[in-house]
Amino acid sequence: MKKFLGFVKKEFFHIFRDYRTLIVLFGMPVAQIMIFGFAITTEIKDANIAFLDLSKDNVTKEISDKIISSGYFKLFDNLNSYKQIEDEFKKGEVREVIVFEDNFGEKLNKEGRASVQLIADASDPNLANMLIGYTSAIIAGYNSGMKSSFGLNNGITTEVKMIFNPEMKSVYMFVPGLMAVILLLVSALMTSISITREKELGTMEVLLASPLKPVQIIIGKVIPYVVIAFANAAIIIILAKYVFEMPLKGNLIMLILESILYVITALSLGILISTVSSNQQVAMLASLAALLLPTILLSGFIYPVENMHWILQWLSYIIPAKYFIIILKAIMIKGNDFSYYWKETLILSGMTVFFILLSAKKFKIRLE
Repeated sequence: MKKFLGFVKKEFFHIFRDYRTLIVLFGMPVAQIMIFGFAITTEIKDANIAFLDLSKDNVTKEISDKIISSGYFKLFDNLNSYKQIEDEFKKGEVREVIVFEDNFGEKLNKEGRASVQLIADASDPNLANMLIGYTSAIIAGYNSGMKSSFGLNNGITTEVKMIFNPEMKSVYMFVPGLMAVILLLVSALMTSISITREKELGTMEVLLASPLKPVQIIIGKVIPYVVIAFANAAIIIILAKYVFEMPLKGNLIMLILESILYVITALSLGILISTVSSNQQVAMLASLAALLLPTILLSGFIYPVENMHWILQWLSYIIPAKYFIIILKAIMIKGNDFSYYWKETLILSGMTVFFILLSAKKFKIRLE
């Protein structure tokens, strides 16, 4: 028994001596519970909305103040005409537009009825439903008070309009998100083991003896995977179009070019992981742990980023999938031209250059 206890004690010492094991055992559970706890939420908080108030009377002001003061919404803009609504939604900043008809307060007092139009961006149908539900409940609460105070029969009626996805198909949300996740994981996993495999198989000496520079070696390893990943992207786009009936309102060439850029970004990230990993298992674990959960939870794929804790919102800025999902929705669903998503394209390009240069630097250090 004494020998057995000594063996157990030795195993404890072995575990606690390895800081990487401690990170896996204690760090990852803490990180996961924090990310899940703050990221997975069905509540609305600080969602950007805009008002188109054609009446501008005291009643519409009271309703607007009540909606904003609820804490669920944040006023992004006050519009002046219907022509501005579609452009606001195309920019991707505003989630909902609330339209008060002309002479709203006067109609409510004289006729006992007036209408509010709720227009939501249904490219994310779950979020659109929540926004309409929250807004309708607030207006219904105000309407109930008005009816009891002034004896109105009908009061305020709401009209709902969903744009970009009037049928509220969930595939509009899942296809862009899954495309971003699949391309990132497949591309990163394929490349993350490339250099570590060379080291494990003992073929690194061949690379050392070659006249190629580190940057050339990395680019040479990436090119075949670019072709393979692009084939995957083409298959996903074809399935989305002809099987799931996803619209393709924008430019197909731009969609292909943006997909290639995202694939290269993912491959570059995979190369970076492989250069800092000691073996293939570490590379694969790092790819899954560092990419899978953050990509699904922090990219806006399933849960709106603006509803999360501010720390997670900041972390979402370093998730490549976040920008690719915005680009996909802009091209496929909204039919936007390049002027609406050039910032996201520039960010992905910057990430790609950064990952490649850092990979080359790390690879060079290891060669020395």
